[in-house]
Amino acid sequence: MLSILLLLGTRQAFGAEPQGNGGVTLGYHHTGIGIGNSRYFNGFRINFRDRQVQEIRCLNLTFWYSNDNKEARVEGLSLGVMPNGGQLTGISLGLVGVEAERSLGGLQAGVIGLGAGNNLNGVSIGGIGVGSGGNITGLSIGGIGVGSGMDLRGISVAGIGSGAGQDLVGLSIAGVGLGAGRDARGVFIAGIGGGAGRDMTGLGISLIGLGAGRHLRGIYLAGIGVGGGQSFSGLAVAGIGAGAPEVNGVLISGIASGGLDVQGIVISGATMRIAKDGRFRGLGVSIFNQVRGRQSGLTLGVVNYARELNGLQLGLINYVRDNPRGLKVLPLINFHFD
Repeated sequence: MLSILLLLGTRQAFGAEPQGNGGVTLGYHHTGIGIGNSRYFNGFRINFRDRQVQEIRCLNLTFWYSNDNKEARVEGLSLGVMPNGGQLTGISLGLVGVEAERSLGGLQAGVIGLGAGNNLNGVSIGGIGVGSGGNITGLSIGGIGVGSGMDLRGISVAGIGSGAGQDLVGLSIAGVGLGAGRDARGVFIAGIGGGAGRDMTGLGISLIGLGAGRHLRGIYLAGIGVGGGQSFSGLAVAGIGAGAPEVNGVLISGIASGGLDVQGIVISGATMRIAKDGRFRGLGVSIFNQVRGRQSGLTLGVVNYARELNGLQLGLINYVRDNPRGLKVLPLINFHFD
């Protein structure tokens, strides 16, 4: 008798659902406990597979993935094998993953992965990967990778790699590599290497190399090399080489450092090289200091060479090409002042 009354009591709410609903509501006007494919609902809802859902605000439990739920707007707690919809906001947890056609925000986690067609905001954790066709903002953790088609902002941690189609901003940690199609700003730690298509600014640490297509600014430590396509400003320490066409700062390398227009301190295990018609202003320390342009400052080495000199050379052999005959090559010290 009680079951009959409950069914009668929910008949009005059931009949008020949009056509093609297929759900039963224990409550009033799409609010309460829902079983089935209620397209509008507030409360606690259970459904095997969502189809053409419009708006849900509740705890939503679904058991199977749907490819016919791209317009759904779900707010609250979404649980299932793979919760999905057009826009998911709140807490979304999937045994396989979580998917949003447009945006995904809040706390979301999937054993395999999760992704959004446009923007992904909040805390995102994927056993394999986290991805977005648009921007990612917040904390993102991927067992293999984290990637965004546009900007990646916040903290990203990836077992293999992380990257952004446009800007990478914040703290990025990757077991192998990380990169940005445009600019990177923040702290970057990569097992192999990291880089930016345009400018990179901040602190970078890598076992192999770090670089930027245009300007590299900040402090960078790499096992092999550090370089900027156009310029470098700051401190660079590399196991093999460091440099840029234009340098303003400190370069320290195990083998070679240099550039075209270098101002600052350069310390290299084997050679410092300034390109033809270039300029060096500062202190250079290396076995072989080769300035194929104008030197203003001091070089210390076994062999020092300068085409033009306004300063000092200290070493075993010191050669200044623009000195008068008899003073071009001198032992221990050579100098020329304008």
